[in-house]
Amino acid sequence: MKIDKDITFIDRLSQFKIGEHPVIIAMAVVVGLLSGFANILFRATMHFVHNVIFVGGSDLLNINEGGFYKLLIPLLPVGGALLLIPLSFIFRGESYGYGFPKFLELVNIKGGRIKRRTFFSRILSSAFTIGSGGSAGVEGPIAQIGGAVGSFVGQTFKVSGNRIKLLIAAGSAGGIAATFNAPIAGVMFATEIVLLGNYELTSFAAIVISSGIATVVSRMYYGSNPIFTVPEYTVNAYEIPLYIFLGIFVGVTAVLYIKTFYKVKDGFDRLKIHPWLKPVIGAFIVGSIGIFFPQIFGDGYEYIEQALEGNMLVTVMLALIFLKIIATSFTLGSGGAGGVFAPALFIGSMAGGTFGWVVHSLFPAYTATPGAYATVGVGAFLAAATHAPMTAIFLLFEMTGNYRIIVPIMFASILGTLTAKRLYHDSIDTVELTRKGINIHDGREATVLSAIRVSSVMKKKFTTVHEETGIHELLEKIIEGESFYFPAVDDEGLLTGIISLQDIKSVLFEEDLKELLKAKHIISRNVIVITPNDNLNTAIEKFSLKDIGELPVVDIFNKRRVLGMLKRGDVMTAYNKELLRRRI
Repeated sequence: MKIDKDITFIDRLSQFKIGEHPVIIAMAVVVGLLSGFANILFRATMHFVHNVIFVGGSDLLNINEGGFYKLLIPLLPVGGALLLIPLSFIFRGESYGYGFPKFLELVNIKGGRIKRRTFFSRILSSAFTIGSGGSAGVEGPIAQIGGAVGSFVGQTFKVSGNRIKLLIAAGSAGGIAATFNAPIAGVMFATEIVLLGNYELTSFAAIVISSGIATVVSRMYYGSNPIFTVPEYTVNAYEIPLYIFLGIFVGVTAVLYIKTFYKVKDGFDRLKIHPWLKPVIGAFIVGSIGIFFPQIFGDGYEYIEQALEGNMLVTVMLALIFLKIIATSFTLGSGGAGGVFAPALFIGSMAGGTFGWVVHSLFPAYTATPGAYATVGVGAFLAAATHAPMTAIFLLFEMTGNYRIIVPIMFASILGTLTAKRLYHDSIDTVELTRKGINIHDGREATVLSAIRVSSVMKKKFTTVHEETGIHELLEKIIEGESFYFPAVDDEGLLTGIISLQDIKSVLFEEDLKELLKAKHIISRNVIVITPNDNLNTAIEKFSLKDIGELPVVDIFNKRRVLGMLKRGDVMTAYNKELLRRRI
C-alpha cells in the first residue's frame, strides 16, 4: 500500500475519528510549552550578553570610576552593533532592524511559513542589541520567536494555511505571556495585534491554552511575582477627567514617537553607507546620550519602577520622554534588533509621571501622587502607540497586580488610542505595511487583494487603436478580439484615451457621422490608469469609480506609456486562487 506523503497530520488522525479541535488544542499545548522554554532561553541569552558586554565592558574600561572614563560609554552599545556583522553572514536578511511589521505581513498575507532560522536569528540579534545597552525591548522579538515556534509545529505536522496562522498566534501569545507573567495580556496581544481582532471560538481556545501553558512554564522558573511593584494608590471619582486629559496627552506623545521613529529610520535608509555601519552609528549616538542619561539604556524597567513609586524628579522624567524616543528611534531605525513595547512602557511612565506631577502640584488635596498617573501612563501610551487598548489594559493590570487602576486605565487607554488614530492613521507596527499599499485592518478580502501586484495579473499582450482609426475598423477589432476596451494611441504610441464598445454604440446608428468619425472623436480622454506596482485592492477601487471592466496599466514614470491591460475578471480569478492557496 502506497502512503501519500502529502497527506496532513490532521487528515491521518481523522481516519481514527479524532476531531480537528482536539488536535489543534493538543498542538496548542505543545506550542505553549515550547514558547515558555523559548522565553527562558532568550532571556538567559540576553542576560549573558548584558553581563559580558555591558557589565564586563564597564569594568574593563573603568567606566564606573566616572570622570574621563564615562566618555567610553558609547563603546558598549557599539560593541553589540559590531556583533551583528558576523551574525548577518549566518542569517542573511534577518539580523537587522525592527522586524515586527514584516512578521505581521508574513502571518496575515504570506501564509505564515516562518523560516526555522528566525528562531535563532531573533534571539541572538536582539540579545546583542539590548544586552549591550541598545534602547529596545524584548517583546517584539519574543512574539516573533514564539510565532516561529508555532510555525515550526504547524509545518512539522503539515497543517493548512489557516491553522498554521492560528499556531503562530498561539506561539506569540505564549511568548508575551511568559515574558510578562501575564496570560490574559498574551491572549489579547495575539488576538488584537497578531490576528488583528479576527478570531473565532476554536482559535481563541487554542491561544488561551498556549498562553496559559507558557505562563506556567515561566512561573515555575522565575516565580509568580508581578514585574512591577506598585504602591496602593487611591483613585477618586472626580479625578477621572484628569485621566481623560492624560489619555489625550499620551496620544499626542505616541504620535510623536511613531513619526520620530520612522523619520529616523527613513534617514538611515537613505544614508549611502554600508548597511553594517548604520547600527554602529546608531549605537554610538545612543551611547553618547547614555553618558548623561544612562536611564535610556536597555528596557529601562528599573527606572519605570522608580517612576511608578513616585521617586523621580519631574525634570528628569520630562527629559526622558524625548530622549527615550530619540534613543529607541536610533537603535532600531539604524538597524539594531529589538522591540518597541518596553520603550513604550518607559515613555508612558515618564509621560504619566510628568503629567501627574503637574496636576498634583495644582490640586494636591484632590489628586493622587505622580506615581499613580505614571502607572496609568504606562498602559495608555502602549495602547496609543500600538492601537491595542485591550492588550494594554490587561497587560498593565497583570504586570502590577493593582485592580484599583482599572477604571482610569480604561479611560486613558481608549482616549489615548482615539487621539493617536485621529492624528495619525497607523500604529507603530503598521506604518511600513501601509507604505507598501497593504491595509491589514480592512478585512480578509482587502488583505488578500493587497498582497497581489498588478504586474502578476495584467495582460501583456493587448491591442491598441490609433486615434485616426475609423469606426468600421474599430468594429472589426471588437468582433475579432477578446476585449471591449482598447487604449487609443498617437503616432508615438503614447496613450491619448480609451475607447470601449459603449463609445462606439453611441454613434453606431448615425449613418452620416459614422463614415466621417474616427477614434479620436469618441474616445474617453479622462482615463483611469494603474501601474504595475499597485496592488489589486487599489485596482478594485479604480474599477468601481466608473464601473469599468478594464484598466490600462501604464509605466510608473510615464503615465502615457501603456504596458498592459488589467481585466476585472482576472482580478477576481487571482483573488480566488490566492484564497485556495492559503487554505491548502
